[in-house]
Amino acid sequence: MSRIADRMTHLVQSDIRRLTIECDKIGGINLGQGICDLPTHPLVKQGAIDAIEQGKATYTHARGLIELRCKISDKLKQFNGLEYNPDTELCVTVGSSGAFACGVLATLNPGDEVILIEPFYGYHLNTLIMAGITPRYGRIDLTAMTLDRSSIEAQVNGRTRGIVICTPSNPGGIVYSTTDLQWLADLAEKHDLLVYSDEIYEYITYDGHKHTSAATVGKLRERTLLMGGYSKTFSITGWRIGYLAAPADIMDKAAVASDLLYICAPHPLQHGVLAGLDAPADYYEHMRRDYETGRAMICDALEAGGFKPYRPQGSYYVMADFSKHGWQDDRQAATELLKRAKVAAIPGSAFYEPGSGRGSQLLRFCYAKELPVLEEACRRIRGLRP
Repeated sequence: MSRIADRMTHLVQSDIRRLTIECDKIGGINLGQGICDLPTHPLVKQGAIDAIEQGKATYTHARGLIELRCKISDKLKQFNGLEYNPDTELCVTVGSSGAFACGVLATLNPGDEVILIEPFYGYHLNTLIMAGITPRYGRIDLTAMTLDRSSIEAQVNGRTRGIVICTPSNPGGIVYSTTDLQWLADLAEKHDLLVYSDEIYEYITYDGHKHTSAATVGKLRERTLLMGGYSKTFSITGWRIGYLAAPADIMDKAAVASDLLYICAPHPLQHGVLAGLDAPADYYEHMRRDYETGRAMICDALEAGGFKPYRPQGSYYVMADFSKHGWQDDRQAATELLKRAKVAAIPGSAFYEPGSGRGSQLLRFCYAKELPVLEEACRRIRGLRP
């Protein structure tokens, strides 16, 4: 008898983790993992410090501090145009990935099918697999930065229960248009589907693109599980403070799943985020502009270094085609980049259907770095021109 559960048989450490370890070994610059090692907002830090010094170390309510849920509810109303009851329709979770896991467990049964839009966030795929859900794959057209609607519709069948989207997208960089979201709303209504909408990069958009929450479109409010969080907004990826917003009947069970998996999100760190939500409005605009500067730097460097970047509309990642370099595939490309430039990037196939061959001429770069570090990485990339 095997000591390993069937659900884990085909799951391995992600390329993101692997490349991070390899990069650390040689003291390279990690543009692979979305660590976001930028300064944390002072309000956030001080809020957590004060909570620790005040001995706020016990469990919180399973759904999180009510003060934080109320603040998130206010944010959702003001920024997203959505109203969620902080008592019955919100839960503070262990990161947005925790929100997704709890949402999946609350709404899906083993054997159900869910459509992922590739390139996708790998933790979405593996969470579905661990829950016994069968993934199907639609696509984004990276050149046009739009949904490939026919590829998505072709995956819908009698076992399909939902669609997972990420907007702004990690890793593709697409900001879903209201036109594409309305098409998704019509598809979901027609086939009675849920929409799992990861919106953690909502403040990071460029070129006049504006984030639109899926739940604001058509009748999606009652079909959408909205996942958000503050890892990226406040540069606290290791704090693991996220949230799930959903209709009350779904939230009743998702909150139970969160309690069983995690008990609660870290108490003093919830206070840090609570304090951070008092940051002035211009904080978000300054953050967005800083990332816009980083986007220009990395895309220009990639072009100079012989790559073809797909310039993102949002988030802080860029996918780039390396085929001019003649590397055999994305794993060799990542290895050569690390060896020759001491810069880590993630093989593109990590974000596509396993074994499909899609993404094999792509690498993903993350530019959430302090300016001097990013400048040095860009200098090394420019030197790679074939």
